Formats: sequence, C-alpha cells, structure tokens
Amino acid sequence: MFPPIITFLIVLSLLVFIHEFGHFLAAKKVGIKVEEFGFGYPPKIWGKKIGETIYSLNWIPFGGFVRLLGQEQLEEKKYSRRELKRAFFKQSKKARTLVLLAGILGNFLLGVICFSIIYSKLGIPKKLEFIKVMEVITGSPAQLGGLKKDDKIIKAAGQKVTNLTEFMKIVEENKGKEVILETADRQLSIVPRENPPQNEGRLGVVITDIEMVFYPWWQQPFLGAWEGLKEALSWGLMIFNGVIITILQLFKGITPQVAGPVGIFQLTSAAAKEGILNLIQFVGILSVNLAVLNFLPFPALDGGHLVFVFIGDLLGKKRRAKVEYYVNLAGFIFLISIMMLVTVSDFIKLFKQSAFLINVFSFFQSFFK
Repeated sequence: MFPPIITFLIVLSLLVFIHEFGHFLAAKKVGIKVEEFGFGYPPKIWGKKIGETIYSLNWIPFGGFVRLLGQEQLEEKKYSRRELKRAFFKQSKKARTLVLLAGILGNFLLGVICFSIIYSKLGIPKKLEFIKVMEVITGSPAQLGGLKKDDKIIKAAGQKVTNLTEFMKIVEENKGKEVILETADRQLSIVPRENPPQNEGRLGVVITDIEMVFYPWWQQPFLGAWEGLKEALSWGLMIFNGVIITILQLFKGITPQVAGPVGIFQLTSAAAKEGILNLIQFVGILSVNLAVLNFLPFPALDGGHLVFVFIGDLLGKKRRAKVEYYVNLAGFIFLISIMMLVTVSDFIKLFKQSAFLINVFSFFQSFFK
C-alpha cells in the first residue's frame, strides 16, 4: 500500500478528475468547444494540442479541470461569429444543463462502481426470515444461556422475529427479565443485562438478519452493480439529509461536526489501513458525497451554475454576466473561507490527539503551578 499522503492524493485526484471528465465528455457531445482539459492544476508541466483541445499535465496534483469556451466570459463581443456557435453560454438550456450535471453524474457513477466492486467481492445481501448469530462474547448472557455461533433465532418471548429491529425491541423491553429464545432446534432462557459493558449490548452477541450470497460468475457482476446502485442512492439520500441538518444547526448557532482536507486525510489513511475493500468503499462514499454537494444550488458549485442557466434570461444579457460573476466569486470566497476554518479545526483536533503535544501542555501546566 502507498504511503498515507500518496493514497490521499490519489483518492482526491480521482474524485475531482472523474467530475471534470464528466463535464469534458458532455461538452464534446453537445458540440461545445473544450479549450483545455488538464490533469492537476497550473502551473503547467506539459501540454499538447490535439485537434482543438489542449491536453495538459500540471504541477498541483489535485484532480483536473476543464476550460470551456464561453464558460466564464459571457460577453458576445469578445468572440467571433464562428466561436459564438460553440460557446457554452450560447447553447440551449438543455445542453448547458447536461454539461453541468455530467460532473455530478460522473461522481455518482464512480460511487456505484465502488459499491458494485464491494458487493461483487463480498456477496449479494439476502434478507433472512430469522436472526442469525454471528458471534457470542465469552461470559455474556448469551453464552451463559447456551446461545452459539450460527444459531438461528426464530422467536423471542413467544413472538416471531424476522428483522433486527423487532428482536432488539423485545430484548430492550425485557432487560433484567427472563426471555425465552427459540432457535431452529431448541429453546433457551436468557436474561438481558440492564447495564451491559460498553460495545457489548444487553445479550453480548453479534447478530444479523442479512446473509451474503454468491451467484454464478456471470450473474455476480450484474447483481453487484444493482446492489451498488441501491447503496449509492441510499448514501446520497443520507448525505442530503445530513446537509439539511448541518444547515439547520448553523442557523441555530450549533457548530456542526464536519471534516476538512485534514480530516478526510485521516479518514482515508484509516480506511487504507483496513484493506483495499475498505478504501474502495470509502472512495464510493466520498464520491457520492461530492455529487450531492455539487448538486446544491449554491454559488460556485454546479448547482449554483444551474440556477443561472434557468434565471439568466430574467436578468438580461448585460446584467447576467456581472451578476453571475460576482455571485459565484462571493460563493467561492465563502467556500474557501469555510474550508480554511474547518481545516484549522481539524488541525486543532489533531494536535489535541497528539501524545507529544499533550505531554508538552502537561509540562507547562505543572511548571506554572
């Protein structure tokens, strides 16, 4: 495995590159002139013009960028009649919407691919009609009551249980009391703990209502892709809800728990240490997260540009260029400011977790007492 910083740069570059590649493909499809498609950000190391597009390699290794004709400059007098036909701002609303959404779609599809790989490798989840015991903790009520690994719990307290929610509700309602569990071949008497040790639960057992199934090799990739799509949609909805909650917290004066580049670096490093599949899953989550955030109707984001696609006519040709420029500039400055604040917060958290700094702080505290 690569060093943590290299892994982080590869992940970040992949996410941004896929996003910009989506814009690139869509622009080519609808006939917009792509002036430059770069890997990384300037200053430029190398560039070559192929056809009408410059393909460049740049020094700052964070993804890439696409420079479209007429994406920033909206004044018609700046372009020749031939250029106007292929300028971004002169295309139909449908074409511009397609180009802006393509980057978002690219990140979402990357998430689907990542989750598809996970399911193709680990199996396709199948809902069980019982509760399966995965592990029993030594000395727990589950072990003392005779519950064993791979047992199938069919009933609890006389009620049929087919999912974890039902089962956990029954256990919670009967804490400190005797509960009769019925497996496929026997009945067991177990008393759920009222004050269980941390991370052990009332029964001291690891359970599931899902089983991972492997299908023939020619079916597995397609079924994995379907599960990957559902997983990406699920994460997208969860992230969108999280964004709404974060916004509401800001209005209430509550500091939301968010991670900046430093926090993402730590999470990426942690995922990489757990193995390649964990890293792939983390990349999928990050990619879907990027897709959701870019869809938001906020200035400087793709969603913000989409807003101007549909309200630009209301502003008029002369005002639209200035309004869009300054609004997006303000949005960009705001986003950069937030990122810097979050980054500082991440560093503070990192320093607080550092054993060296904790010892230094302790030394000075004791010295000045």
